[in-house]
Amino acid sequence: MNRPADIAAGGAPAAPRAAAPGGAAARSRAAAARAGARRAASRTALASLGLLALVLLAWQYLPPALGVPKFIIPTLGDCLAEMLRMWRYEQLASHALSTALYTLLGFAIGSLLGALLGYLLGMAPFWEKVLSPYILALQIAPKVAFAPLFIMWFGYNAMPKLLVTVLIVFFPVLVNVLQAMRTVDRDLINLARAYNLGRMGIFLKVEMPSTVPNLMAGLRIASTLAVIGVTVGELVGGNTGLGYLISYGGGQANAAMVFNAIILLTVIGYLLYAALARIEERVLHYLPKAHG
Repeated sequence: MNRPADIAAGGAPAAPRAAAPGGAAARSRAAAARAGARRAASRTALASLGLLALVLLAWQYLPPALGVPKFIIPTLGDCLAEMLRMWRYEQLASHALSTALYTLLGFAIGSLLGALLGYLLGMAPFWEKVLSPYILALQIAPKVAFAPLFIMWFGYNAMPKLLVTVLIVFFPVLVNVLQAMRTVDRDLINLARAYNLGRMGIFLKVEMPSTVPNLMAGLRIASTLAVIGVTVGELVGGNTGLGYLISYGGGQANAAMVFNAIILLTVIGYLLYAALARIEERVLHYLPKAHG
């Protein structure tokens, strides 16, 4: 409804104000940027799919053309046929589910412990200096070498592969969090103290938010290592999981079974990494992104 001031005596209502030209230009630029990003994503996806198609074709036709025996490099068709046989007779779904479950469990426990200790040591520099030599020694030690020891301690069950996974995931998260705690902006901490924030308040309001990018980077690194930890445990002394199928297939000279188990392990690790990348994108949405 028009206000009286907008209507001249005996005249028509005043014309609405025109939209600011700057706002329209900004919206146009934003739309163009989104369209460009979609085109770039489409080109990337097409290039990736094209490369995958070439790899699959080479896998199917190159080994027979070069005279490579099937027990050395099976073709794609051989692997697919073996995958179907494994699904029917080798309980493939159960083995894959076991590996995925312990990958997630070991990743969750190792990440939680690594982040917790990293934050605690970051808040207590004295204890960080005391424990640093021992943490460094454990970090240098090859974690997969602990698998036989864990088997001697706990037997041939799921505990050794879980412990190897926790151990191998623990250190990337710990190191990233601890490094981030060391490099928190001191000016922000001093400003928080000026506002009478206590130690826990400084941690919650300043230190923890500042360390989230490093924490997420550590989690992404750890996600790729979690699959390795589980696989090593299953290879050394497991009787379930995809690592066990690799060991069993190798003993039977069944290269197709080994190929299939490796592919499924890769898929599990990729899905975990992709999920963390998606979470990181949501959590760190405020950070600027690099556009190629």
